[in-house]
Amino acid sequence: MKFKTLFFPALAMGAIVLLSNILVQFTINDWLTWGAFSYPVAYLVTDVCNRILGPSAARRIVLVGFVVGLASSTVLASLQITLASGSAFLVSQLLDVSVFNRLRQRSWWQAPFIGSCLASVIDTAIFFKIAFANSELNWLSLAAGDLSVKLIMAALLLPAYRAVIRKSGLLPAPKSA
Repeated sequence: MKFKTLFFPALAMGAIVLLSNILVQFTINDWLTWGAFSYPVAYLVTDVCNRILGPSAARRIVLVGFVVGLASSTVLASLQITLASGSAFLVSQLLDVSVFNRLRQRSWWQAPFIGSCLASVIDTAIFFKIAFANSELNWLSLAAGDLSVKLIMAALLLPAYRAVIRKSGLLPAPKSA
């Protein structure tokens, strides 16, 4: 696959991961960080790449996000947060690619929605368990809030997914009445 084909998805993934690693440091309240709103867009990028370019390209985009995430986390966060973020990102994104690929023949919304939801559960569990192990912080409420927003975002991002796929020609336009 040509570098040019993967450049913009890789750039988008890197930017989303960097932004999310910054925003996760700022809490909105006792159960939510700003990163919960930006991070689900990474699943959108992965799912669009998977649908248009295939699972191999989607995995390459995930690796770009992983490298950017590790690099930015080492500058922005502690080693424990870096390990938590990198582990959660890699496992959950690769899970999303696999689930999406298994469901790709179903209705247009099932693969991205189910893949993103399952990956969000795994991402949240891995990140918060590693990031706040041996911490006095009540991380369960943060994890619950974070997961709730990720699941809502999975639904809210479906129209964007559909629009991009339709523009690519892989999803036909709705028939006029």
